[in-house]
Amino acid sequence: MRHLYQSHAPILLSYLLRLTNGDRHRAEDIVQETLLRAWKHPEAQSADGRWSRAWLFTVARRIAIDQVRAAQARPTEMSDERMESFSRPDDEIDRLLDAREVRAALAALPERLRTALVAIYFQEHSIAEAAEVLDVPPGTVKSRTFYALRALREQLIERGFTPGTRGRDER
Repeated sequence: MRHLYQSHAPILLSYLLRLTNGDRHRAEDIVQETLLRAWKHPEAQSADGRWSRAWLFTVARRIAIDQVRAAQARPTEMSDERMESFSRPDDEIDRLLDAREVRAALAALPERLRTALVAIYFQEHSIAEAAEVLDVPPGTVKSRTFYALRALREQLIERGFTPGTRGRDER
C-alpha cells in the first residue's frame, strides 16, 4: 500500500486538483478512496505487480463524478446565520415544553435509529465518523438517519406538532 501511495498519489492528486477546481481536501479524499479501491482490487495489477495507472485514473475520475452527482442530488444547505433570521421570540415555557416533547419523541424511536440520529445531528459526526462509532457501513448510517427522521416526524405529529410550523397546534 505504501508503494502504491508513493508511486501514484502525487500524479493522481495533481490530476484531481484540476477536476475539483483546486479543492485540495476533496482531491485528497478521492486519492485515498482510489488507492483503497486499488488495494481491494488486486486484479488491477499487471502480471509483474505494477498497478495500472489507466485503471487508477479511471477510478479517480468516476469517484469525482459520483461526488458531483451526489452533491447535485442533495438540497442546498443553509448557513446558521440565515436560519436564525427565521427564528422568532417565543415564550420560554413553550420552548421548554417543545424541547421536552422532542426528547420524548426521540426516546420513543428504536435504538438503532435513535443512535444514528444522535450521532449525526446532536454529536455532529460526519457519515464516516458515525459509521465508525456505530460499527456499521456508511450506507447503513444514511439509511437509518433517513428512517429516523421520518419516524421522529411521525412521533412529533402524534404529539400535536404539525409539519411546517414551529411548535404545537393551537387546539
